Amino acid sequence: MSDVESRLVALEKKVTELEDINAIRRLQMAYGYYIDYNRPEETAALFAKDGCVVFLSGEYVGYEGVMRLYGTWFQNLFTKGQRGPIHGFLLDHFQLQDVVTVAPDGLTAKGRFRGILAGGWHDEALANKPDAVPQQFWESGIYENDYVKEDGVWKIQRLNYLMQWQADYEAGWAHTTAHLQPAMACYPENPIGPDRILSEENYRPTWPHRQEIAMSFAHPVLGQKFVVEEFTKLMTKG
Repeated sequence: MSDVESRLVALEKKVTELEDINAIRRLQMAYGYYIDYNRPEETAALFAKDGCVVFLSGEYVGYEGVMRLYGTWFQNLFTKGQRGPIHGFLLDHFQLQDVVTVAPDGLTAKGRFRGILAGGWHDEALANKPDAVPQQFWESGIYENDYVKEDGVWKIQRLNYLMQWQADYEAGWAHTTAHLQPAMACYPENPIGPDRILSEENYRPTWPHRQEIAMSFAHPVLGQKFVVEEFTKLMTKG
């Protein structure tokens, strides 16, 4: 190829990558809006045919598993089975700090997002408040997700939400343990349970427990070969 043709091919590849990243960001942001209002059908439609959600201690697999989590569990817990929004109930999910990495073949991708959630009930709606949900609470978690291009459309392959902390608004995170606790039994023994319980090495206890969450993206300066020793060499150069 001529130099112009080579540059054109490289430019087309870069444009496609940027379009893919934007589509994945839009997909994840849409997810945040749908779960704000407890819209399980719209949420489940964001997933690939064999997609799954990792939440607390288990995996919710396929359309039925995703609907069990966002419909049977969350919608019944927060809005008594109604599609939101409902009067006096807040459940705002902010999707932030995204880093998306598209695979060279353009068919799969990984994304890391930070989720911040503000939730709870207004005084006027206290009669509808489930005992399991504090009146005002904060939550934060890390998403380390896998995405797949299915029939030309980006979808969520594996939504891996790793809760970092939950806190009552009044007491703060220093004085609060997580109000959502891991399921100990699978579906159907547990009607809202996951299809699979995570293996012991992948299980993450809830707040105040803390542990490192591996990052899916390469180091912006050192690339894929980042290790502490190489970083030290870089910092001591010159």
